[in-house]
Amino acid sequence: MIIAITGTPGTGKTTLAKKLAKRHGYRYMDVNALITRHRLYERYDRKLKTKIIDPKKLVRFLIPYTKSLKAKGVVIDSHLSHYLPPSLVDRCYVTTCGLTVLKQRLKKRGYSTQKIRDNLEAEVFQACLTEAQEFGHRVIVRDTSKEK
Repeated sequence: MIIAITGTPGTGKTTLAKKLAKRHGYRYMDVNALITRHRLYERYDRKLKTKIIDPKKLVRFLIPYTKSLKAKGVVIDSHLSHYLPPSLVDRCYVTTCGLTVLKQRLKKRGYSTQKIRDNLEAEVFQACLTEAQEFGHRVIVRDTSKEK
């Protein structure tokens, strides 16, 4: 069983992913940690303070890596997890959040004004949801606005 959790940064992906992994006894996979550990990014954008990732390169790494885990289930936590092929993913959750709550969460993380603006825009346009659907995932939308 492979569960992909995707959504705009700050919408509650990690909270949901860890809850699902614990509830079902699945392995939790922090894709950001893998990106750093295995240097799966193209470059670092100093202005936005973020790594620039090639999604295709990431997926080429994640497919065999996920299969090698030999776990009864894996919960994949990343705003890019919807790039995995639907044939590999059993469930795809997209986390969403109200803009006021999201802005507060991103400010609390210390994001720059521009990075906050970019992420709010991604949430307004439902970028992760649209991409997940375009890739062919049957998605479950989870609004985390009221969750801590």
